[in-house]
Amino acid sequence: MTSSHGGSRPDGSVVVISGGSRGLGQALVSSCLEQGYRVATFSRSPTPFIESCQTQDPEGCRFWWAAADSTDPAALKEYAARVAQHYGRLDALINNAGVGLDGLLPMARPADIERTIDLNVKGTIFLTRACTRFMLRQQSGCIVNISSVNALRGHAGVAVYSASKSALDGLSRSLAVELGPKNIRVNTIAPGYFDSDMVAHLSEEQKHRIERRTPLRRLGTVSDIANLVLFLISPQAAFITGQTIAIDGGLTC
Repeated sequence: MTSSHGGSRPDGSVVVISGGSRGLGQALVSSCLEQGYRVATFSRSPTPFIESCQTQDPEGCRFWWAAADSTDPAALKEYAARVAQHYGRLDALINNAGVGLDGLLPMARPADIERTIDLNVKGTIFLTRACTRFMLRQQSGCIVNISSVNALRGHAGVAVYSASKSALDGLSRSLAVELGPKNIRVNTIAPGYFDSDMVAHLSEEQKHRIERRTPLRRLGTVSDIANLVLFLISPQAAFITGQTIAIDGGLTC
């Protein structure tokens, strides 16, 4: 069921999560399933997590996965249509799939720049375009875009990544105005450093330095991020749209 105010109720509503096979995406899939949502996700290939979910739900009653390339507009359009056909509706979209790119801009390879923009920006736009067509038919829905605190403040070595995430902020604000009259909400969250693949390459000293710069004196967790997303797709957030919410322990204060 869907709220009359652009929020999904966790009693069988359908949530699409891009990049749900590992990391934050995996946590989002698990959290949504635990809350009673029906979840559809995709990635280029299955992971042990995906295979485990499929084993527990072979009929795809509450979990459905298909292979799809986030940089292929035709594949994303087909995927959204298959989700709507499988479940009969599409209530929420969490644009989680993305890739990082570190390094000074003059040294960045054109192929890496294109890949970052293709996945982080174009992939999000094309998947959103495909999913909102079904939300418009329902006259309800909500979208959460996963950005980054790098979109809110400057950092050396992440110019392309920051640009790609900043694009999501503009996308969300404009879509909130465009889709609001149709009862579809659009928001962005901007996570700071949290315990995941994104900090796996950092040394313990580097992690401690980040913690010392963070008012709450710790890194975030995937549960912190997932809890905010769950709130934003719920009826409790029915009057929130067009916002970018930093979840960084105060790092951007």
